[in-house]
Amino acid sequence: MDKPVLDHAQENIPAWHHAGLMDNAHPILDALNRPLRDLRISVTDRCNFRCLYCMPKQVFGKNFRFIHHKDMLSFEEIARLARCFTNLGITKIRLTGGEPLLRRHIERLIAYLADLKRPDGKPLDLTLTTNGSVLAQKAQLLFDAGLKRITISLDAIDNDIFTKINDVGFPVSNILQAIEHAVQMGFSPVKVNAVIRKGINENQILPLVRHFRNTPVILRFIEYMDVGSTPWNREQIVPASQIAETINRHYPIEPLNPNYPGETAERWHYQDGGGELGIISSITKPFCADCTRIRLSTEGRIYPCLFSAEGFDLRELIRSGQSDEQIAQAISRYWQNRSNRYSELRKELGRQPAEHKVEMHYIGG
Repeated sequence: MDKPVLDHAQENIPAWHHAGLMDNAHPILDALNRPLRDLRISVTDRCNFRCLYCMPKQVFGKNFRFIHHKDMLSFEEIARLARCFTNLGITKIRLTGGEPLLRRHIERLIAYLADLKRPDGKPLDLTLTTNGSVLAQKAQLLFDAGLKRITISLDAIDNDIFTKINDVGFPVSNILQAIEHAVQMGFSPVKVNAVIRKGINENQILPLVRHFRNTPVILRFIEYMDVGSTPWNREQIVPASQIAETINRHYPIEPLNPNYPGETAERWHYQDGGGELGIISSITKPFCADCTRIRLSTEGRIYPCLFSAEGFDLRELIRSGQSDEQIAQAISRYWQNRSNRYSELRKELGRQPAEHKVEMHYIGG
């Protein structure tokens, strides 16, 4: 499989790495002493769903202007930035969107990223989040390119509720088949994310649990968040504690230790051995203090938080001829100045601390 052509061979570790710009024992820290560990890359701002909480039709209709292809980062540019981030201490990369599988030949990018090594020689933790609509058609290409982990968004098992949420009439059966196909192919872990909103799909918690219990799939529930400019109603939040109580009444669960510092989901397992699940308490129990994530947008801006209003332009640095060392130094300075803690402030203030935020489809969830 062809891979992006880069300016330097992957195995050529740049001189600035040896000069101490990155040290595994002493990672780059932001203003609140949070290390830079996770990179989320949005490869497209387009999506074929119009989910009510993310890209509603009244905003993202047929006349909405998405990013022109020439303004997107090319795979070569993404690959180059990924190498810079990796040598700065990134240990995990998640590809997102929009819907990342709508980006043509995404497997080419995956093939390069799967070959990247951290400065200590260990492979990156590479994963991708998708709505699953075209996963069945592309799963083999993705797997062969080196993607071994995957997350699928699925907010309901009931077809009427699911089609209402995605708002394009896409049937839930296709997503369930794609999930099963991913499991059979050997993707591991396969995770399923469900955003729960009161009055919309809270009655889907137990049906989702029943469907994925006693399977290799890790089901994760997410509190309804205030993303982008989409109208948000705090009254629609189903708290993580309520989700856990609902599950526990029918299928007793116990907490598990996190896999690593900064993990977003609280891990649980069924007492009868039915497997693992997770609950992400984005609103009621924010995890800003442990956040190690930085986001790279479709057109090459980095954002220190999902709820940021402004980003820093890396595409301009690439296209103006800056060296890898100069780009890495700019990233390092940007991270060291980071002090974002939007979700904690929202909880402390009892309201949204900022009116304007970047759209989630633009930088990924």
